[in-house]
Amino acid sequence: MLKRTKQFLRSIHYDYDKTYIRPLMVPDSVYVLKFGKDHRNNRVVVKYSHTWTGRVKINEIAVRLHKQKHPRIFKHEADMIKYLNKHLTKKATNDD
Repeated sequence: MLKRTKQFLRSIHYDYDKTYIRPLMVPDSVYVLKFGKDHRNNRVVVKYSHTWTGRVKINEIAVRLHKQKHPRIFKHEADMIKYLNKHLTKKATNDD
């Protein structure tokens, strides 16, 4: 899941950890991808379900970068990658 996002993070030299959560009270499963340069303080939370044919259906992608109060919600992985490209590469050029 999120293959293009993982490739993007590797290309800009960010590390990541992934975990799966299966909540008991809601039908959606949750996939959490924590990433960062030195500390993994950014996260992507994907709420997904399975269709009757067994395919994964992504319902919501929430991105919370370091010190953001509210997550940014996306429907598609491509939109999220555009957002991350804009914000993470800008941050990297400011830090150097």
